[in-house]
Amino acid sequence: MSDPLAGLLAALDLADTGARTSEDIFTGPSLFMPTGRVFGGQVLAQSLVAAMRTVPDDRAVHSIHGYFLRPGDIELPITFSVDRIHDGRSFSTRRTQAYQTGRPILSMIASFQTEDDGLDHEAPMPADVPDPETLPSAADVLSGIDHPSARFWANQRAFDIRHIDSPVYTAADPDRRSRQAMWMRTIGPMPDDPDLHRAALAYASDYAILEPILRAHGVSWATPRLSVASLDHAMWWHRPARVDEWLLYVQESPTAVGGRGLALGRIYRRDGALVASVAQEGMVRVPDPASFDA
Repeated sequence: MSDPLAGLLAALDLADTGARTSEDIFTGPSLFMPTGRVFGGQVLAQSLVAAMRTVPDDRAVHSIHGYFLRPGDIELPITFSVDRIHDGRSFSTRRTQAYQTGRPILSMIASFQTEDDGLDHEAPMPADVPDPETLPSAADVLSGIDHPSARFWANQRAFDIRHIDSPVYTAADPDRRSRQAMWMRTIGPMPDDPDLHRAALAYASDYAILEPILRAHGVSWATPRLSVASLDHAMWWHRPARVDEWLLYVQESPTAVGGRGLALGRIYRRDGALVASVAQEGMVRVPDPASFDA
């Protein structure tokens, strides 16, 4: 689609099949990816939207926990079945299963809560972070590289991504730091629906979350025969935010072992408020790990 943001909004506008047996059934399209596989953030966000359709309007999502079971095919639509597990006085719980050709590709549980008062504190946003306007966009960094993935990352994503440190698209981090930060926002204005912003934030939370693992071992996305895949994804929403305004995504990897790496993330509004926390474990395989850890 020529307008990536319009494509994302269309993908999140799930069709209700009207089926009401033991589960609610929705369907949605798959967005293009140069790999031929559905972007994990897309199926997460769509699964969340499906769950949102089944809870009262006064209950907002506060957490999701999902497992990626199989790679999705961008040539096929996705079916989402929602099980209304529990509705209590303050919390609702839903389980969403995403399917293609009758086989599950994602299993996710989401929890929703009515607005409530309580204790309030947050980890501070890192100090002395450069403004996003002073940093190059992905299009700036990748211009002139004639490769399908480079063209996609540069011009066909719904979010403007600006790394604070040099990105690892084509070159490794010489300092081998297991952390990074980046600014992100949608490439255009979004509707005012808060749930749509929450779903789009889930989509964006899958961007670059495993890159601190690559940085720690001197690996870039251009490393020959590199194999990376998300295994599971957890996310917690803390405070409201608009995804069409700049958000700071701070990421780190505390460990990697056995072909898997763990990455943690915190998302801040520009005013310093902590919006969300993220955790993901991914499969990360390189052809000769010893050569990268030397």
